[in-house]
Amino acid sequence: MPRVKKSVKTRRRRKRILEEAKGYRGGRGRLYRIATEALDRAHKFAYRDRRTKKRLFRSLWITRLNAAARAHELTYHQLIAGLKKAKIEIDRKILAEMAFTNPADFSKMVALAKGQMA
Repeated sequence: MPRVKKSVKTRRRRKRILEEAKGYRGGRGRLYRIATEALDRAHKFAYRDRRTKKRLFRSLWITRLNAAARAHELTYHQLIAGLKKAKIEIDRKILAEMAFTNPADFSKMVALAKGQMA
């Protein structure tokens, strides 16, 4: 069997890694071994933070809803409980957006929640 030279494959792989690491500071963007370590680390953080982002946004929406609900003399918990009793199924993202962009409609939702609490 003839001998197989792997230079083309190796160059292609290294070129792809260095292209992906372009813009990294110092040797991380220029040196293959250091670039692979930097990319492994970057991919690990990217994977982790795609999940963390969901948690962070949910907590942001809850914070905004709490502030908006307190402006109507209600707590976040009372608002959510009242909406649940009124069988209104709107997620926190939409509610937070509504509180910010459409306060009139949000105050109607708060009124519905308050009606269930009494």
